[in-house]
Amino acid sequence: MDYDVLIVGGGPAGLSCAAQLPVGMRCLIVHQDKEIGRPVRTSGGSWVCDLQNIGVPPEFYQTINEIEIRSDNQRSLHHMRNHKMAVLDITGLYQWLAGHARRAGAEIWTGAKFLTTLQGADGFFTSEIRLSGNESRSVRSKYIVDASGTPRAVMQSLGLGARAQRVGVGIEYEYEIEEAQKDRASLFVGAPVLQGYGWIFPAPKNHIRIGVGVIQPDTDVSPRDIIDPLLTPEFLQSYGLKLGDRIQVNAGIIPSEPFEKKVVFGRAIRVGDSANVATPTVGEGIRLAIELGGHLGQCLKDCHLIGADFPLKAYERQATRRFQWQYKFGFWANQKIAAYGPEDWDKSIARVARLDEAQLAALIRCELTPSRMINAAFNQLKSKLQRA
Repeated sequence: MDYDVLIVGGGPAGLSCAAQLPVGMRCLIVHQDKEIGRPVRTSGGSWVCDLQNIGVPPEFYQTINEIEIRSDNQRSLHHMRNHKMAVLDITGLYQWLAGHARRAGAEIWTGAKFLTTLQGADGFFTSEIRLSGNESRSVRSKYIVDASGTPRAVMQSLGLGARAQRVGVGIEYEYEIEEAQKDRASLFVGAPVLQGYGWIFPAPKNHIRIGVGVIQPDTDVSPRDIIDPLLTPEFLQSYGLKLGDRIQVNAGIIPSEPFEKKVVFGRAIRVGDSANVATPTVGEGIRLAIELGGHLGQCLKDCHLIGADFPLKAYERQATRRFQWQYKFGFWANQKIAAYGPEDWDKSIARVARLDEAQLAALIRCELTPSRMINAAFNQLKSKLQRA
């Protein structure tokens, strides 16, 4: 079976890439889960402005007007008037993206596992795909896109990379809401989640997600061992929560490693979590995967139209400009806070409380430009002098 593009992984990066390809460009997406968007592997945090720019219908996200951050002895509450966060309906969004990919002409095989690929002397890739019932098929493609996430399955098969060794591992419980402030997202750190951090995210459909994430192998603690004893009546009451039935358990893994600017290897390309694009500050990556996946699709379209591969260099340059400097600082911060104790977190949240709305959004989004960092440092110094 011959295709122009084989995309391994039907998440936001792979689907967005396929959606930008012209109808005459034959594209196949192979996705190992039986259904696009299920099971859910992410908490779904994003930003309203980005979702509006992408054109995501508002029924696929819950708008967040307040962000609360707590440590053992400190609390920071920010009213987000101009930088509103959002929590996504993951299944709904991914299936919406899949609809766009199909309308662009892509085939999507679900329940299909990518096994191996080899590049022949003619430059084409021959990939083995296992379907349900252990049936296997060989697929030949001019380009192959690794959108497999943390496994980096294509890169591993071609000897161009390895599975991520340092990873963020998260688990969350999703409930129906009986009582909660539906426009406030909470992050919590400190003694109850010392090996990581936790979150409380109101979601669409009157749902709420409570989760915990850790960095492995920085710790060998499982997030499940943290979350189960955490959800006491006292904890829920402190956040004003009354929970209904538990709807589902969501769990996922993302790379927590430095950004690597090499994302194009001839006609094999990395995108999304396979390219380490999730923010090192909080592991947010959906909007970035959609953005980068869409740009890759446009570059592949240009390759098809002109009959040459050099437009892929534009994709690599954009990724480098977008992520390299900011993520270098963000990853340094990621490693630093991974070793924090309760007192460190108290001091950190006290500093965060002095940030304005734009500074907080930039910190969470890992948009840490030099001017923003200098301005934040100046404001912190001014605050210290005023208290002296």
